[in-house]
Amino acid sequence: MSLLIFVSLFPLIALIVMGYVLKQKLFVDDVFWKGAEKVNYYLFFPTMLFLNLASADINANAIHQIMLVIGIAFAVAMSVLYLLKSINKTSSGRFGVYVQSILRFNTYIGLAVVASLFQQKGMTIFAIILVFCIPIVNILSVLAFTSADQMKPLKVFISLLKNPLIMGCIVGGLFNISGLTLWVGFENFLKQLALCSLPLGLMCVGAALQFKGLGRDILPITSNTLARMFIMPSLAFVLCYLFNIPKLETQILVLFFALPTASSSYILTKVLGGDSRLMASIISIQTVFAALSLPIILYFLF
Repeated sequence: MSLLIFVSLFPLIALIVMGYVLKQKLFVDDVFWKGAEKVNYYLFFPTMLFLNLASADINANAIHQIMLVIGIAFAVAMSVLYLLKSINKTSSGRFGVYVQSILRFNTYIGLAVVASLFQQKGMTIFAIILVFCIPIVNILSVLAFTSADQMKPLKVFISLLKNPLIMGCIVGGLFNISGLTLWVGFENFLKQLALCSLPLGLMCVGAALQFKGLGRDILPITSNTLARMFIMPSLAFVLCYLFNIPKLETQILVLFFALPTASSSYILTKVLGGDSRLMASIISIQTVFAALSLPIILYFLF
């Protein structure tokens, strides 16, 4: 089993390393990476999510179980984070970084691992998790940087509806319910678009890695990395055990909580005036650390 995990994860890690090396060696310039991230985010990625949900056998009971585990895990994490904020008098600029480092997740890495190890059924479960979690983590992240009275609910709701990943999942789910089928030629076209998503996304993850100034904040970087990579998946496993969640759903949920934080956390941090340097360091360390922690966690899950 350990060999299977290594073989499955190796190409994913290699693609991230390739993206980092290409960026550092200036083989391609920044314009390419910005364009690649944009076309993947708005076209390839949503297409893949649509295809997985459009033809999936969706279990209503599984959705309820997934929402229950994630809801409790998020509630526990946020309660602890706000308690620590109160005790340590943490500024909003840093607190938003801590919330994102614990709750946000790298979708590219998650989907790549799930597709490699769990195939169609696992991809369906992960897509359901995305529909539920993307709005929640975005709202919680913004709230962490700003007070609740500064939030405009309608504006947040509209921005979430415009999120291409959410729309890909929603449209795919509605298409599934409708009972319609895609013309085989168009379906094959969409499959070709979807095939581009994960390799390009993983290379973009590598290109976004930054390792400057790590020594300045070694304690928060270390504590947030350990909390995200080990404490959160352990909490998910305990909840799955307590609620008697089936094996496949348990594996996907624990894997979800073991993913490194999202690369896009850096952009939100910068826009909202947070400590973007700290956020960049945490993203990079968590992503590199995942190459060691994910195989260990997956080994115990199988």
